[in-house]
Amino acid sequence: MEPINIITSKAVPLPFPNIDTDQIIPKQFLKRIERTGYGEFLFFDWRYDLETPDHVEERKEFVLNKPEYKGAEILIAERNFGCGSSREHAAWAINQYGFRAVIAPTFADIFFSNAGKNGIILCRLTEDEVKTLLERTTANPEHKLTINLEQQTVTDEQGFHATFDIDPFRKYCLLNGLDDIGLTLRHENELDSFEEKHNKDFWSLPKTAA
Repeated sequence: MEPINIITSKAVPLPFPNIDTDQIIPKQFLKRIERTGYGEFLFFDWRYDLETPDHVEERKEFVLNKPEYKGAEILIAERNFGCGSSREHAAWAINQYGFRAVIAPTFADIFFSNAGKNGIILCRLTEDEVKTLLERTTANPEHKLTINLEQQTVTDEQGFHATFDIDPFRKYCLLNGLDDIGLTLRHENELDSFEEKHNKDFWSLPKTAA
């Protein structure tokens, strides 16, 4: 996981409440055995016209398919984002598509945990603050936001300023690029010493006769 702190980027407005994990990454893609390559399937049923008999076509009206929003690293949605099943694939898809942060009034608890463990900053703002950002990014696709994790702020060049709360431990992990494996590997020397002592003690034990 890469360290993350300040993000300045365009934002994609997705003005819907209760976006669930099956909409984020549909169930047919959960059969994949890899942990990579999910970005191309993000919001698959919304991004593509699935009724064409011979091939899949992009829905040009869907925001992720509009060229002016390409390269955005921030996603803005309404309340209860990430509800539904507990699939971690939803966080993988968002991250691998290129989003480094999601702004919404509320998030589903399990998604909130999964996203933080996969290097995504989740900013819980008030509904009025989110409404303002949705309006600005819809009116102007080039509108940029700055998320500062260290200061826990969301700002823009038009005077918008909001703060968000984050668990101190999750903040530490994001700032330092530490997932669960990275947290464990901080103690690599101690783990190696333990294994070495354990092996030495085990092999020095007297062996009982068969």
